[in-house]
Amino acid sequence: MNWNNFEFNNPEFLWLLILIPILAIWHFFMRKKDAAVLIMPSIRGFKTDSILSKLKPLLYLLRLLALIAIIIALARPRNVSVSKKTKSNRGIDIVMAIDVSASMLAKDLKPNRLEALKKVAINFTNRRPNDRIGIVVYAGESFTQTPITSDKGIVKRTISELKWGQLEGGTAIGMGLGSAVNRLKESTAKSKVIILLTDGVNNTGNIDPRTATDLAKELEIKTYTIGIGTNGMADFPYNIDPRTGKINFIKQKVEIDEALLKEIATETQGKYFRATNNESLKEIYDEIDKLEKTKIEEFKYYNYQEKYRIFVFLGLGFLLLEFLLRNTLFKSFI
Repeated sequence: MNWNNFEFNNPEFLWLLILIPILAIWHFFMRKKDAAVLIMPSIRGFKTDSILSKLKPLLYLLRLLALIAIIIALARPRNVSVSKKTKSNRGIDIVMAIDVSASMLAKDLKPNRLEALKKVAINFTNRRPNDRIGIVVYAGESFTQTPITSDKGIVKRTISELKWGQLEGGTAIGMGLGSAVNRLKESTAKSKVIILLTDGVNNTGNIDPRTATDLAKELEIKTYTIGIGTNGMADFPYNIDPRTGKINFIKQKVEIDEALLKEIATETQGKYFRATNNESLKEIYDEIDKLEKTKIEEFKYYNYQEKYRIFVFLGLGFLLLEFLLRNTLFKSFI
């Protein structure tokens, strides 16, 4: 019997075991009344040290054991084995549209905006084991860095390798959003989500952000928008020193088109966030992770092995043994 998975289906019957010591005590005090009494002036000549007479209490013990076995049988002892199966019945397809313009090298987040984002985005990916994720990058133009995939290794490697300078200068928010929508338009997932991150103002591109927003709305693609950058001034890349190849930085005012980002989020039933430092950026991705949870169903299959029968047979066996002994060996004492 596997005691780790052992249980009683009707444990309330075990309270009846309280009767056992009560019946034992009652029998101890009442045992003399069970035998007939013959008054004689002398018992010399009678043999009184019979082993059977001393073993007579065994009959009552067998009856108590039978009662114990029947009570346990009524409590329905059984072994339970449980097998589990999980099913994801509401998969989410997510596309992260990431601004990789030169301004993402600004140092108001440490060590800079792009590196801070990469760390948070990888952690976010680790927490989405049941979803598919794709990566779109944009600056003055946009393209799909990684199509929607369930291979988190590819997604994390893509994020870790993001860098500026691959695309034309500028910030084409409309094109970034449009490319993300295009990635999701054929998706059959029950929930489709875009996380659009930028640190600037839409200043280039041949797709108007509101046109891309209308398309996302029509396709029921929820869009979370994130404006990244501190309030006030920040160190922005200014030029590259031709002698050393190092980037020179200059203090500039942080400008983010928050009105546009709020409009995109509102129109698509999403939400707008502002990340002014590393901690707030992490909290934003944590909140999105909580808002967009994949529904996981866990099915448990129970297999019961009933054990009450053995106690029924034990109880009947004790009663039968008592009956046989009472009517054979102990017959002359009853």
